[in-house]
Amino acid sequence: MKKLIYVCMLTAATLSAYAENKEEKPIGRNVLEITDGVLTPNILNSFGRVSDPQVSPDGKVVLYGVSFPNIEQNKSNRELFTVNIDGTNNQQITHTPKSENNARWVKDGRKIAYLMGGQIWEMNPDGSDAQQISDYAGGINEFMYSPDGKKILFISEVKYGQGPADIYPDLPKANAHIADDMNYRHWDEWVKTVPHPFVADYDGKQLSNIIDLLEGTTYECPSKPFGDISELAWSNDSQTIAYTCRKKSGVEYAISTNTDIYLYNLTTREVENITEGMMGYDMHPLYSPDGEWIAWTSMERDGYESDQVRLFVMNLATKEKIHVTREYEDIINVDAYIWTPDSKGFYIRACIDGLVHIYQLDLLDAKVFRQITQGMNDMGAPVQAGDKLVSLCQSMKEPNEVVVIDPEIGAFNFITSENKHLFDQLKPIEVEARWITTTDNKKMLTWIVYPPDFDKTKKYPAIMMCMGGPQGTISQSWSYRWNYRLMASQGYVVILPNRRGTSAFGKEWKEQISGDYTGQNMKDYITAVDEMRKEPFIDANRIACTGASYGGYSVFWLAGHHEKRFRAFIAHAGIFNSEQLYMSTEEIWFANWDNGGAPWDKNNKIAQRTYAGSPHTTVGKWDTPILITHGELDFRIPYEQALAAFNSARLHGIPAELIVFPEENHWILQPQNNIFWHRMFYRWLDKCMQ
Repeated sequence: MKKLIYVCMLTAATLSAYAENKEEKPIGRNVLEITDGVLTPNILNSFGRVSDPQVSPDGKVVLYGVSFPNIEQNKSNRELFTVNIDGTNNQQITHTPKSENNARWVKDGRKIAYLMGGQIWEMNPDGSDAQQISDYAGGINEFMYSPDGKKILFISEVKYGQGPADIYPDLPKANAHIADDMNYRHWDEWVKTVPHPFVADYDGKQLSNIIDLLEGTTYECPSKPFGDISELAWSNDSQTIAYTCRKKSGVEYAISTNTDIYLYNLTTREVENITEGMMGYDMHPLYSPDGEWIAWTSMERDGYESDQVRLFVMNLATKEKIHVTREYEDIINVDAYIWTPDSKGFYIRACIDGLVHIYQLDLLDAKVFRQITQGMNDMGAPVQAGDKLVSLCQSMKEPNEVVVIDPEIGAFNFITSENKHLFDQLKPIEVEARWITTTDNKKMLTWIVYPPDFDKTKKYPAIMMCMGGPQGTISQSWSYRWNYRLMASQGYVVILPNRRGTSAFGKEWKEQISGDYTGQNMKDYITAVDEMRKEPFIDANRIACTGASYGGYSVFWLAGHHEKRFRAFIAHAGIFNSEQLYMSTEEIWFANWDNGGAPWDKNNKIAQRTYAGSPHTTVGKWDTPILITHGELDFRIPYEQALAAFNSARLHGIPAELIVFPEENHWILQPQNNIFWHRMFYRWLDKCMQ
C-alpha cells in the first residue's frame, strides 16, 4: 500500500486569520511523502492549481491565485499570492477559509480588489486592511473597474421564468420545472436565473446608482455556461461599455450561435450593434491602448460553434472594419489576444500543429507575423508586463505555473513552482510527437506518452484515448479529468491521436468530421492503434480504448467495429443514440451542424447517414467488456445515454459496469468523486487487461 502523508501548511498569519472563526479553517498546501515515485489519483487531487496571473500597473509584481484541494473535506479553497517579476519575494497574501477570486490591481496598484463571498473587497497589496465595498443583494459573479476608477461593472444573476408559486401563490411548497419554449435547462442547471451586466458609481468606498444594462430582458451576458467578464470591455474614457450578447430566446436561442458586440453609452444609454450581419459568435471585445480601435473575435457561420476564430478590429471614428487574421485564417484559431502597448498589433494565443503558443501579429501589415514562444508546452493567455509578457505554462508532464516571457527573443522563465515539492518525488515520464500516415495519405500527429522507467525491450499494455469535441485538439495540456501522465504512471503506453476533426491542423482537417462522424476520423483511430501494435514494446493483446463526450461516442462506435483490436472499453458521458440525443440535448445548433440536421428530415442525406450510423445500431456486434460512466447533471449529453448503453450491453450478454454520479455534470469535479472515478477506471483496466 502506498504511503501518503498529508500536511496542511498553516502559518502564524493563517492561524491568526481564522482565530475568530474556530468552526472553519483555511485549506492550505498539501505536503505528501511519496515513497515509490508513482503518480496516483490521490496525488493528482493534491496539486495546487495556479490561475489568473495579473500584473501590477508598474509591471513589477504578478498577482495570481492557487486553489488548494482537500480530499477529506471534499472541496478546495483559493488563496491569493504575489511574486516579483524576477521570481523573488513570493508571498501568500490571503489566509481565509473563503475563496478569493477575480483579483485585480486597482487604484494605480495601491489596492487589490477581489471577490469573496459574492461581494467585492479591497485590500493592500500585502493583504492587509481588507474592506468590503459592495453589499449587493443578488451577489456578484465577476467585476471590472472603469479606467478612471469611478465606476464598477459587475455581473449578477436575474430571475428567469416562473416557478409554481409565481403562478399559484397558495402553493408555496410546490416544486416543479416549467417550460413553454426552449432554453429551460443548460449544461447542468434548470435555468432559473441568467447573468446580466450591471454598472455602478463608485466613490472609493461603496457602490451606488446601480443600472442593469439588459434591464427588462431575459438575454444572458456573459454567455452560458462558460462565458466570463472577458465578454465585456470598458472604453478608455470610461463612457462606453462593450458587451457580447445573443439577443435571442426560445427556439431561436437553441439553434443559433449569433452573438453580437454592442456598445452601451452610459450618458445617453443608447446601444449600438457593431457586428450586425456578422452571423457567428462575435465575442471578447477589447479597446486599443490609444482608444482609436476596438477589436473582437469572430466566427463566420451561424450554428457552427467550432468555426475558425478570426480577429477583427473597427476604427471607432470611421467605422472601418479590418479582418486582421485573414491571411492566416486556415491555420489560426485565436484562443486569446491582447493589444501591443503601441496599439499597432497583437499578441495572440493560438494552437497550431498541436501546440499552444503565443504569436505576434501586426494590425495593418499581415506579413508581420511571428511565433514568440517555443517548446513542447501549452501557453496561457498573455498579459502585458512592461516590456515583457506574463502567462501560464503547462504540459502533459506538469500543470500550470506562471512564466515571464521576453517577446523579442521568445525565451521564458518560470517564476512560480507551486508543486515542485511533489514533482520532485515523482518519477519522470517522456512524451513523443509521432506523425502517422493515414489511410488517405495524410500526416496525423499522435502523441505517445511513455510510462516511468520505460524499457523498450519490454512489452507494455496500452490505452488509446478518443478525444471529445468532436472539434478541439489534444495538445500539451494538463487535465485533472483525463490525465495522461497518470495513465502512463500506471504502466501504460498512452496513444493520443489528433484524428480528423481536431482544430490545430488547418480548416480542411477540422471540418471533415462534420456530417461524417463514422467515417475518416474512425479510420484515423484504427490507423493509430494498428501502427502502435507493430511496436515490439506494445502488447497487442492488451490495448484499451477510452474516451468522453464525442470520445465516448467513438468508444461506443468502435465497440461494434474494432475487430478484436481492443481488450477493454471505457466510455464517459458518451453519445450512444444520436437520434435520442438530438431530441434531448440543450444546444441544438451543435447537433444541427455536426449531424447535418434533424432525424425527421428524411430528405436530408447527411442527417440520415448520421443517424443510420449511430453507435446503438451496432450493439449486436459488441464483444468486449465495457465500463460506462456519466454525471446525472449532464444536460449536454443526458445520462440516459449511459443507461441505454449499459442496458444494451448487458441484454446482449457483454460484461459491463455502470457508474452514475448524481451530483456531477459533463465532468467529474468533486475531489472524492474524481478519485473514485479514477480508481474505478484503473480497477476496470486491471480486471480486463490481465
